[in-house]
Amino acid sequence: MKKNMLLVLAGVLLFTFQADDSYAQGRRGKQNITHLFNGKNLDGWYTFIKGRGKNNDPQKVFTVKDGMIHISGEEWGGITTNEEFKNYKLIVEYKWGERTYGERLNNARDNGILFHSKGEDGAWGGNWMHSIECNVIEGGTGDFIVVGDNTNNFLLTSLVAPEKQNGSYIYQPEGDPVTVNSGRINWYARDPGWKDEKGFRGKEDVEKPVGEWNRLECILRGSEIFIYLNGKLVNHAIHARPDEGRIQIQSEGAEIFYRRVDLIPLPPCATDIP
Repeated sequence: MKKNMLLVLAGVLLFTFQADDSYAQGRRGKQNITHLFNGKNLDGWYTFIKGRGKNNDPQKVFTVKDGMIHISGEEWGGITTNEEFKNYKLIVEYKWGERTYGERLNNARDNGILFHSKGEDGAWGGNWMHSIECNVIEGGTGDFIVVGDNTNNFLLTSLVAPEKQNGSYIYQPEGDPVTVNSGRINWYARDPGWKDEKGFRGKEDVEKPVGEWNRLECILRGSEIFIYLNGKLVNHAIHARPDEGRIQIQSEGAEIFYRRVDLIPLPPCATDIP
């Protein structure tokens, strides 16, 4: 009897460990994956370009070739999912291209993934829907930006360091909570000497050099958001508003490629269950 109890306890501990590990790093084995990018075309998405509107892309800013989404960056805008999503893990694999354009010709390569997007296309600066952004930028991938309307309709709460970094909050797991409805919360090791210049790399950058593939994993469950870059937790919001919406991928002056955009549904949090 005692031996059986020990075996049961061992099984429970193993299950608990596996459940915790799967939540942080992705469920192993069979997964219910939605391939938001099918490797062939942009089915399930529409384009929006500043000054041109919806599904009007004469410059071919957004194309698919050799199993990759190619975003030239030549014009500002993005691709947006037709559907809204809630409680999911998004897995994105991307790499920077060489070309940059316009006002960001000599600046850090810049892009971003926008979650919980709501409202009108182009509502923010004529470019994007109001949303919560995981920035993808040289030296700053994993930064949170509230692409909001300056009201509490769009906000983030994170634990941050006591002092700001160049005017912005910086994520610190042992820090105090702060709520913002505009601006940014930088990833935990953003270089304090960061410069908005092409090719910038910080001392502790997790992102790989230009031309190499990166894996970005974003867990959005309930009102929380976790950002993992190449397997490392770089940012965490303990509360976000809204907690559902469309997904946008930006074009913002830099060439970038995506070979994978997968979504894994997650069970709702206990607080979400009626």
